Amino acid sequence: MKKKVIATTSLAGCFGCHMSILDIDERILDLIELVEFNKSPIDDIKKFTKRVDIGIIEGGVCNSDNFEVLRYFRENCDILVSLGECALMGGLPAMRNGIPIEECLQEAYLDGITVQENKEKILPNNEELPILLDKVYPCHEIVKIDYFLPGCPPRADLIWNALYALITDNLLELPYEVVKFD
Repeated sequence: MKKKVIATTSLAGCFGCHMSILDIDERILDLIELVEFNKSPIDDIKKFTKRVDIGIIEGGVCNSDNFEVLRYFRENCDILVSLGECALMGGLPAMRNGIPIEECLQEAYLDGITVQENKEKILPNNEELPILLDKVYPCHEIVKIDYFLPGCPPRADLIWNALYALITDNLLELPYEVVKFD
């Protein structure tokens, strides 16, 4: 069987979903036999070097850089998987969605109780910084997503079952035990 090519990236989130990928424990050795990683922090490849069979996105879309990375992934992946609550619904970063962006910046850089070093009251303003979006968007509101794996982070068994099914072109069976959160 030809190895499937997988790419992963993290947008606005905590990187916990990538840690859950590693939590598949010894099954990662089985995974390495079945796939080739391309453009992933797992292998430290920064750019796509070929078309990818399966792309895995964790995190929501909160700035212009996240937006472009997500669109770039969709263009280069045959299948795109949203992994975790931030990718599915915006997660914790989306807690700012009910607050105007100006208020968020004011609190973070000017008026917050932890702000001590910004005596000149300067907001970050550099052309190299990504532009904050009006809210944090779940990935499916920006691009077509093929599969959704819930959790914060998703359980390792859920990730393993889903990846194995996608890699081997089998039906994805998700027993209650791998998606329950009680």
